[in-house]
Amino acid sequence: MGITKSKVLFWLVGIIVLIIAAFAGYVWVALHWSYSSGERAGYIQKFSQKGWLCKTWEGELAMIPVPGSLPEKFLFSVRNDAVARTLNASLGKKITVHYEQHKGVPTSCFGETEYYVTNVKVLE
Repeated sequence: MGITKSKVLFWLVGIIVLIIAAFAGYVWVALHWSYSSGERAGYIQKFSQKGWLCKTWEGELAMIPVPGSLPEKFLFSVRNDAVARTLNASLGKKITVHYEQHKGVPTSCFGETEYYVTNVKVLE
């Protein structure tokens, strides 16, 4: 009994399916298990939808500095359209954003940064 073409094809397809399943599992874990979370306060400086194929919302928050220091920028991504609408409605207002940090996301198709904003509160 030798190795037939159908057995080789079966094992090759099995290995490819296993690799795809492992990659999908890794992406799921990277997007749903946060490394850290927190809040930042400031004013939205830039907020736009970017991408050729994968459209993501990307923004820049000018954080409120301590008197006498330079303002710091916080770059973030938004995956939820409802949060993006809230951010667009709050342009020019002082806000706090709640974010989750997801390390190891394999592609920029899910966002250009590792910080994903999940909630927005207008302070003024």
